[in-house]
Amino acid sequence: MTPITFRKFAFSHVLRNKRTYAAYFLSSAFSVMIFFVCALFLFHPGLRSQVAWNSALLVLAEAEVIMFVFCFLFVLYSVGSFLRSRKREFGLLLMHGMTVTQLRKMIFLENMLVGAGALGTGIAAGLLTAKLFLLAGAELLGIDPLPFHVSFYSLLLTVFAFLLLFLVISLCTTLLLGSTRPIDLLQSGAKRDTSPKPSKVQALLAAVLLLASYGLAATASASEVEARMLPVILMTIAGTYLFFTQASVVLLGFIKRNLTRYWRKSNLILVSNLSYRMKDNARILFIVTIISTVTFCAIGMFASINRLSGEFALDYPSEIGYVAKDGSGAEEEHLAKISAELAAKGIHFRTEKMDLVFVDAVSDRPDAKRETLPLIAFSDYRRMVQAAGFPFEEQAPRNNEALVLISSERERPLLRERKPAVYLLGEQGMRLHEAGITGHVAIPEYLLPELGANGGGTFSGLVVGDGLLERLDQVDRIESYTAFYADRLEGTAGIAEDLADNGKMAYNRGAPYALTVSGTLYEVQRTTFGALLFFALLVGTVFFIAAGSFLYFRLYSDLDADRRQYAALTKLGMTGKEMNRVVTVQLALLFFLPIGVAMLHSLFAFIALQSFLYISIAWEAGIILTSFCLVQIVYFLFIRARYLRNLHKTDH
Repeated sequence: MTPITFRKFAFSHVLRNKRTYAAYFLSSAFSVMIFFVCALFLFHPGLRSQVAWNSALLVLAEAEVIMFVFCFLFVLYSVGSFLRSRKREFGLLLMHGMTVTQLRKMIFLENMLVGAGALGTGIAAGLLTAKLFLLAGAELLGIDPLPFHVSFYSLLLTVFAFLLLFLVISLCTTLLLGSTRPIDLLQSGAKRDTSPKPSKVQALLAAVLLLASYGLAATASASEVEARMLPVILMTIAGTYLFFTQASVVLLGFIKRNLTRYWRKSNLILVSNLSYRMKDNARILFIVTIISTVTFCAIGMFASINRLSGEFALDYPSEIGYVAKDGSGAEEEHLAKISAELAAKGIHFRTEKMDLVFVDAVSDRPDAKRETLPLIAFSDYRRMVQAAGFPFEEQAPRNNEALVLISSERERPLLRERKPAVYLLGEQGMRLHEAGITGHVAIPEYLLPELGANGGGTFSGLVVGDGLLERLDQVDRIESYTAFYADRLEGTAGIAEDLADNGKMAYNRGAPYALTVSGTLYEVQRTTFGALLFFALLVGTVFFIAAGSFLYFRLYSDLDADRRQYAALTKLGMTGKEMNRVVTVQLALLFFLPIGVAMLHSLFAFIALQSFLYISIAWEAGIILTSFCLVQIVYFLFIRARYLRNLHKTDH
C-alpha cells in the first residue's frame, strides 16, 4: 500500500472541499485568463505599428495593474472565507495530533495547489480564446484584425505576477487563521447570534444619505458635476452600508409587525431567516453593491465616451487646420508641404483662409486679468462653417455684441451655464457684450489660446460683426488661419508628421505655428476611446465575476447549517415545495438586492453624467444595465439549482 505523504494529504483535502473551492478556482482562473489576454495585447507587435499605439498601451497597462491589485484583494478575501468555514475541521485535525506548524503547512500547500491549478487553467483558456479576444479587441480599437501571436513576455508576465500573488496570499493565510486553540476552532460558528437589534436612527440616516446623494446627482448642472462628485460618492457609500446593516433589518421588522402576513404559511420562517441573513451578510452585500456600481458606471461611462468618436467631425470641421502666428516666416513652406503630401496621397482638397485679430481686453469677471483676445469677423465664421458642409442659420451679432466661439462641442453644456461677460477692448475702452454661443465649431481646438475655464467651460475667442472690426483703432496682432477641407478625413492620417505630435501642435506649445491633422487625431481618439472601453469591459467583467463569487462563498459557507435547519423543519411538517420557496426567496434577495441597489446608484450616476455631455447616453446606459441584469438572472438560476440539489443531500 502506497504511504500517504503530506502533499497527498493536502491534495486530498482540496478534492474533498472541491465544492467550496469551485467558485474560487474558476474565478481565479478567469482572472488569470483576462490578465493574460490583456498582456497579449500589450506585447503584440501588430499593435505597436498603429498610429496611436502609445495611448492604447498606456490604457492596457493601467488595466493590468488594476486587475492585479483587485485580484490580490479578491483572493485574500476568498481565502479568509475558506478558513472561517473550515475552522471546525482544523480543530478536529489538531485534536487528532496535527501540530500547528503542520496545519499551517497544509493550508499553504492547499492554496498553492489551487493557485497553480488556476494559473495553468487560466493561461490555457487564454490561449484557446486569444484569437477571439484579438479580433474583438481590434474591432473596439478600430484597427485592422490582429493575427494570432503569443509573446514570451506576456506569458512570463502572467506566470510571474500570479505566482507571486498566490505565494504571498498563501504565506498570509496563517495570519488569517487567528486562534489555533482546538476549543476555539471547534466552537466557531456553533452559537447562533441573538435576534438582530438594528438602530432606527442609523436606518433613518441611511435613507437621508441615499436620498440626498440621489438628489444632488439628479439636479447637478454641468458646472456642478465635478464639485458634487466626491460628496455624492461618500454619501452613497455610507448610505449603502447603513442600508444593509440597519435599514434592511428595520424594514423586515415592520413586516413582522404585520401579523396577518407574517403568520401566513411559511412567511414566519422566511422573514425570520431573512432578518438573520441580512444581519450576517450585510458586509458582503455592501461589498457586492459597491463593486457592481463601479462596474456599471465604468463600462457605461466609457461606452458613452466612445460615442464621441462618431461626433468627431463636429469638433474638427477642417481636415487640416493651420495657424501662422505673428512674425512666422515658415507659413508658405509649411502650407506647400501639406499640399504636396495631400496631393501625393491622391486626396482632393480645397482651402479657405481668414484673419484672426487679437486685441487687448479685460472682462468684468472677478479677478479678471488683461489678456489678448482673438476676434473673428462674422462673415469669415459663416464662410468657414459653410465650407465644412454644415447648415448655417445664425444671425450676425449686433453692435457691441459678440458670440462665444466654442472650441469643442463638449464645452457647450458648460458654456450654456456660464454668465455672459462684458469686455473692455484696447485703450479706447470699447465695450463688448457676450450675446450667446456659436452654433458650430469653426476652428478646431488647439489652434487658438484656451480662454475661460474655472468651471465655466473653455472657448477659443469671440465672433463679432464685420463693422466692429473696422471700428477698432488699435489691435495687438493679426494672425492667419488656413483650413484644408478634404474628401476623406481618414486619408489625412500621418500627414505632416514632422510638424505635429500625434496630429497636433497646440497653440500654447511656443512654436511659431499651430497645427491639427484631423485624420491622425481621429485615429488617436478612436483608439484611445476604444482601448478605454476594452479596458472597462475586461476589468468590469472580472469585477462582476468576483462579485458573484463573493455571494457564492457566503452562500456555501452556511450550507451545512442550512441543511440541519431545513431537515428539522421537514420533520416538523414543512413540504419540499415550501422549503424550495423559502430558499428561492432568500437566494433571490442575496443575488438581486445588491444588484438592484447598484443599478439604482448607477442610474443616478448616468443622470449626472448626461448633464455633462452634449449627446444622449440613455441607450448605452440601458444596454449596460439590461445586459448585466440578464447575466445575473442566468447566474442566479444556475446557483439556485445547485444549492437546492446540495441542500437536499444528506450529511452522509
